[in-house]
Amino acid sequence: MKVLITGKGGQLATELIKVFPNKFDVVALSSHELDIVDAESVERSIAAVKPAIVINAAAYTAVDKAEDNQQRAFDVNYLGCENLAHACKAAGCSLIHVSTDFVFDGKKATPYFVDDVPNPINVYGASKLRGERGITNVLEDAVVIRTAWVYSGTGNNFVKTMLSLMQNKPELSVICDQIGTPTWANGLAQFILHIASKYGEGERQSLVPKPVTYHWTDAGVASWYDFAVAIRDLGIEKGILKQAIPINPIPASQYPLPAERPSFSVLDKTETEGSTGFKTTHWRHQLDKMLDEYTEDSKLSEGKT
Repeated sequence: MKVLITGKGGQLATELIKVFPNKFDVVALSSHELDIVDAESVERSIAAVKPAIVINAAAYTAVDKAEDNQQRAFDVNYLGCENLAHACKAAGCSLIHVSTDFVFDGKKATPYFVDDVPNPINVYGASKLRGERGITNVLEDAVVIRTAWVYSGTGNNFVKTMLSLMQNKPELSVICDQIGTPTWANGLAQFILHIASKYGEGERQSLVPKPVTYHWTDAGVASWYDFAVAIRDLGIEKGILKQAIPINPIPASQYPLPAERPSFSVLDKTETEGSTGFKTTHWRHQLDKMLDEYTEDSKLSEGKT
């Protein structure tokens, strides 16, 4: 079965390439090779690759920059998605699209269900929600996967930023009143593989009978402060960090950013686990595995230099 992955070079696409077994013929294209904002580029790539499934891991994810670059955010996160949907429909292939917890406003005190009404509070979230709708309005068998707080050993993310700061700063202050769930990109990729594997090998059949949205993150909840403390403690344990610097919990009001964030954006995975049979793993366990991999990759890099 041939699978086309957009967003090559990003953290999710990198993990998808790792986890898909050889029985899949995987073609990953970067934004230079496939610009999803360009409808003709999308059509050409899908016509050339002839995939059974397209996995859209391309996105404009600079949450704060999106506030001043609204057009670009909507071009990538909405128009790009709509282009993919139309091209997939014309080619008869399925589309798996990755969205975000930021489609919600964070005013709930309990985890968000798939059918809760979205109400984004920043440009990034609004562009991602419109992208979801752009896809599901076109494709009858689209799969949308909302996730949150994604990190890996590739690219820019909270874990790598914290490790760098903890190696160079005497102490840190981290927001303690925004609650969500850290998600290792590898675990998200494993879930996407599970969904893609449901597609009949070599057959042009729908993944699902109608558009479906899944919520998928690692298990558990955390504040950014909790996440940072876990990174520090595991970093010390694994020898990545030399000393446990103090980490001070602060409210978001003391660290203003251009884009407002949801104060609570935990996604409920009960329905997803029940319908797919795939179970979540606690975020701290996933962080432990990611840091083991990060340590091993660092040793290999040092050995090559």
